[in-house]
Amino acid sequence: MADLRKRVTNNKATDVDTETENEGFNQDSDANLDLDSEDDKSLGNKVDLSNTIPSGTDKAPELLDATLSSLPPRWRNWVIRGIFTWVMIFGFALMIYAGPLALMLVVLAVQVKCFAEIINIGYAVYKIHGLPWFRSLSWYFLITSNYFFYGESLVDYFGVVDNRTEFLRALVKYHRFISFSLYIGGFVWFVLSLVKRYYMKQFSLFAWTHVALLIVVTQSYLIIRNIFQGLIWFIVPVSMIVCNDVMAYMFGFFFGRTPLIKLSPKKTWEGFIGGGFATVIFGLLISYVLCQYPFFVCPIEFNEELGRMTLDCEPSPLFRPQEYTVPASLAPLVRMVTGKNTVMIIPFLLHSLSMSVFSSVIGPFGGFFASGFKRAFKIKDFGDIIPGHGGIMDRFDCQYLMATFVNVYISSFIRMDSPQKLLQQIYSLKPELQLELFTALRDSLTTRGILQLPAP
Repeated sequence: MADLRKRVTNNKATDVDTETENEGFNQDSDANLDLDSEDDKSLGNKVDLSNTIPSGTDKAPELLDATLSSLPPRWRNWVIRGIFTWVMIFGFALMIYAGPLALMLVVLAVQVKCFAEIINIGYAVYKIHGLPWFRSLSWYFLITSNYFFYGESLVDYFGVVDNRTEFLRALVKYHRFISFSLYIGGFVWFVLSLVKRYYMKQFSLFAWTHVALLIVVTQSYLIIRNIFQGLIWFIVPVSMIVCNDVMAYMFGFFFGRTPLIKLSPKKTWEGFIGGGFATVIFGLLISYVLCQYPFFVCPIEFNEELGRMTLDCEPSPLFRPQEYTVPASLAPLVRMVTGKNTVMIIPFLLHSLSMSVFSSVIGPFGGFFASGFKRAFKIKDFGDIIPGHGGIMDRFDCQYLMATFVNVYISSFIRMDSPQKLLQQIYSLKPELQLELFTALRDSLTTRGILQLPAP
């Protein structure tokens, strides 16, 4: 009887071992099904690109590095970061002096570099340097996206000029169809380039490319549209993000004690709060100064007589002091200072306050998002082009988020359709409809006394 029980126990143990081995085999088989090629087996679930993607935080020119070699690493990084921060600030001022066209070209160059940094991480992650056409496809989609978005801006703001010639008129009229056709060409190209062993990798990078386009190209397009509304809508938000980044670093460096978020251990509450207050004060000051100059507040328009873009206009009431009645609770205090219940404020300063609060409270989350992205792939920076800072994307992670907010803010609270955009829509009508619209507008202006027609 004892022998029988022993046999049963041994059989059960054998069955359990067999089941365990089968489960392990099934798990290995399932894991192997998720692997596209032999490269994936070596990659496994560990993605460490620290030796593949260069880091610029600790990088410095040899001469500067030798000069600062005696300093502790913390202060050495502080000095290098400070020097190249001022270099970038002076470069930014020089671009503003060069005018809106130079700014647009710089935005395009920054966009291309940011796209390259993000895509290079994708190439490194999936190890597909030998896949057919994928590099070419990524850049093809970038060119196609830029053609669509930048073409939209040109149609909106220069459509009146574009309609002078038959060729440009056709490009304007069929711009979206041409853009769609270009994209479909890339889509077909991608499908034809699929390789059986690399389906998962190719579709993953196809998605990676489109996410990069969403983050980089669409945001840079919004920056361009902000510039067209007036340089102040570009300079003030960009400067706020720079100020917040610099002052948060300074406050955190000297006073930081309390960690802010696990994604970025060096960020502190002291830096976050100090940078926020500094940004609000800086935003109000720079906004007040820029509001005094038409060069910064006038929208960019194409002057047909001069044949070029101009920044000359009569500043709108948005940028001129307006009288506001203060709330009853504040009236006694204001009356003690000014002698009346009203104050003179430039309306743009109120909008600047909204932007400064966003750049201080929400803007840093663009940096936290980028920090989480880098931690996911165990890299320190997106690149090494800027000593002490990293890659271009490391400096523009918050700028893109800010650009979207400003564009939405302008569309919601500021902007109305421009005459250029309305004219473009009118020119797309048939001639008889244009004449009908002209007659109706003339009669309306005459009835309201705005237009005086000569006596017959």
